[in-house]
Amino acid sequence: MSNDAQAQAGTAEGQGPVEIDAELARHLQNKREELFEEFDIRDEFPPEVVREAERRIEDVQDEIRQEVDDRRDLRELTAWTTDPIDAQDFDDAISVEEGDETYTLWVHIADVSHYVHPDSSMWEEAVKRGNTVYLPAYTIHMLPPSLAETVCSLVPDEDRLAHTVEMELDKETLSFENIDIYKSVIRSDERLTYSDCEKRLDDPDAPLHEENALAFELADRMHEQRKEDGSLVLNPRRDRAHTIIEECMLKANKAVTHELMWNRGVEAMYRVHPQPTPDQWNDALREIQELDGVSIPSDKWDDPRKAVNAALEESPDRMLNKIQRAVLKVMPRAKYMNDPFGGHHALNFDIYGHFTSPIRRLSDLINHWIVHENDVPEDLIQLCDRASDRQKDGETVERLYKQFLEEVGLDPYAVNNRGVVTVDEDGDVIDEKGLPPADR
Repeated sequence: MSNDAQAQAGTAEGQGPVEIDAELARHLQNKREELFEEFDIRDEFPPEVVREAERRIEDVQDEIRQEVDDRRDLRELTAWTTDPIDAQDFDDAISVEEGDETYTLWVHIADVSHYVHPDSSMWEEAVKRGNTVYLPAYTIHMLPPSLAETVCSLVPDEDRLAHTVEMELDKETLSFENIDIYKSVIRSDERLTYSDCEKRLDDPDAPLHEENALAFELADRMHEQRKEDGSLVLNPRRDRAHTIIEECMLKANKAVTHELMWNRGVEAMYRVHPQPTPDQWNDALREIQELDGVSIPSDKWDDPRKAVNAALEESPDRMLNKIQRAVLKVMPRAKYMNDPFGGHHALNFDIYGHFTSPIRRLSDLINHWIVHENDVPEDLIQLCDRASDRQKDGETVERLYKQFLEEVGLDPYAVNNRGVVTVDEDGDVIDEKGLPPADR
């Protein structure tokens, strides 16, 4: 079960947030500030960036009405979002239809680049931040949260500006028959949590049952095809809702970079993942093979990714983390580059890049701008390096902060999934975000 699914399960069982006292809250805040200073993580937004964001979320519906004539109007197309139960913004939605010989899949992404562009203070700030950093129960956003909570949130029953990737897929091969990427106006029909999606799939009479069933049929086929082609699947036991979202987003990302590279021939911010050396792969496979209750089928050894997939699928649950760690230990770090040369080894894609999360990743925001402008920023190479470095720093901060939580007796997993609150000596909540009292 994935972290998000487990978080939902924990919530359903009535587990409350982790409680800490004011002194521990101060220790956590001091540690965060220490890490932010060391790795140049920008926690507070400059006033001019906040003011710009506030101006851009004024008169939302008026601006959307003015945009309709210049965009594809998809408000009559059935679309819905599917996110974790505790998601605060909903920046991607899907639509799907089945024809005689093709599937049509639409992935609608909140049109962040309409509000954040190279001439804006928010763009400049996003370049400095590089991505959103997720610590247990504490998030440092790439863009002002007010954007994600309003104009860039595809909430139900409200018109929203989107950047849509429309893919016509051959029914037999699932290859691209046609790719169309355009600015749109959509109107989401419903916001589903992952558990909502599972219930809709199980209930033939539920709203959006047929749409979700078709989405899963397509996503499941795409997932199996990826595995067959040699894509590494480190989390093989995801539920159906996760499979839908993961496969649809992967297909959209692949479609966009396919379009940019082969049809337009323009540079972009591609995601390049080198492969381990043969010796590194051998070390990882030997370590996996020696685990209790784990074996790698003899016909899978020729392709290490397929060997790992087979081991994961057949292994006891208690061995999943050990197999994953053995693989991640030898995997080189993926980087953003202006040329896709080398491809993405783990996914086994010749060309790959990010497009589906522009609210939290600089790479996606820049690729949105490139797709729409059909041009590239002059400093694209520096932007690729910046995004790669910032991602590495964010992951390091997350790892070090989790280690600190363990050192002070807190379970990072519980804090991440249940949240944390500060309580006084009587057990009364004095801060719902787990922060120390203001008079510290």
